[in-house]
Order: sequence, then C-alpha cells, then structure tokens
Amino acid sequence: MIANGVSGSFGETKLSKHTEPLSESELHEIKALEEKLSACVGAEAGPFLAWDTVNRAMIRHWCEAMGDQNPAYNDPAIAGTLGAPRNAVIAPPTMMQAWTMTGFGGRHPPGSDTREQNPTMPHFDEHGYLAVVATNCEQEYYEPICEGDDVSSHSIIEDVSERKKTALGVGYFVTQLTEYKNQHGTLVGTMRFRILKYKPNPSPSTDSSYLE
Repeated sequence: MIANGVSGSFGETKLSKHTEPLSESELHEIKALEEKLSACVGAEAGPFLAWDTVNRAMIRHWCEAMGDQNPAYNDPAIAGTLGAPRNAVIAPPTMMQAWTMTGFGGRHPPGSDTREQNPTMPHFDEHGYLAVVATNCEQEYYEPICEGDDVSSHSIIEDVSERKKTALGVGYFVTQLTEYKNQHGTLVGTMRFRILKYKPNPSPSTDSSYLE
C-alpha cells in the first residue's frame, strides 16, 4: 500500500501502553480524539469550485515556472490532436489540484461547499496536534483538462491511522481522496493525499531531560 511505503520513511512505529507510559487522563484524551477521528472516516465534502475557468495565461505561467515546454500546452493545433476543443490548448495534468485551491485568501468561490474540506483538522488542533507535514501525493489522470473547462473537486477521508511514533513526533496519518471533474461531470483525475498531523518531538532547548 502507498501508506505503508511512505510512512516507513518517517521511522513509524505503533504506540501502545507498553511502549509509551501514559496517565489515565492522557489515555482518556487519546480515546476521545480517536473517537472523533473515527467518525471522520468516510466523511465527504464538495463540490469545491474553481475561481477561474481553465485559461491559457495560467497555463503559461505554470509552464514557465516548471520549465515545461510541451507544445500541447501552448499550440491549439497540437492540442487538438490530443482531444482538445478547436482553438484550445491542454493544461498540464499536474495543474489539476491548482484549479480548485483556495489561494492565500483561504476561501472557495461562491457555490462551493462551505464545510471543512478535511474535517479531522479541527479535532487535531483541539487536542494539541498542531504540526503537519505532507507525506505523499499520488495523482491519476483520466481525461485532458482543456482551456475553457470549469473544474470542481469532491473529497472523502479514506483512512486515519492508529497513533504512531515517528521521527518527527507522535501523531496520526490521514489519507484523503479527491476527485476532479469538468463542467460535464466527467471525471478527469484523482488525487490521494496523505498528511501526518503530530506533536513535534521536544527539542534540546525545551526538554529538561537533556539537562540531566
């Protein structure tokens, strides 16, 4: 599985009472959090709409930043041979996520779902798991995204791991699957995104045990 292959690089081990001495209050808090996380598995959110129709200017900016010179991204004649509408170019498949991201404003456009896109996040923050790192991202592409398309996304929480001890700290891996569709309802691609939400290991400057 993807999750297993990636999590190993974080020095992951499952925690238990035998490997991590915990007080009754700590065990109670962990149980409360894990009940909330368990309820999030299978939770869906969406659609999340795009602020902009797929357009040639954004495609050009992306290609310049990435150094991608594929002619299908700037030449309608070549894009047409790959299924693009007349006088339209194809967007790089790796741009798929970019079309429905919130940007720095943190908001989706009107008409989007107003619920939390990842419902586990408030629970983690409430219980002190404030740090986050992306551990892997796997995208699959089914149909070209073309100039003039309106892309939307819909996500589901696939899995939340058991409590893990990693090289970064103690936390949980969360896997979310997002589907991307065009204005015709055609599935153009999917993205499986996995994060580690964790409490960082204490540093020498904050852990008094280093001074003993």
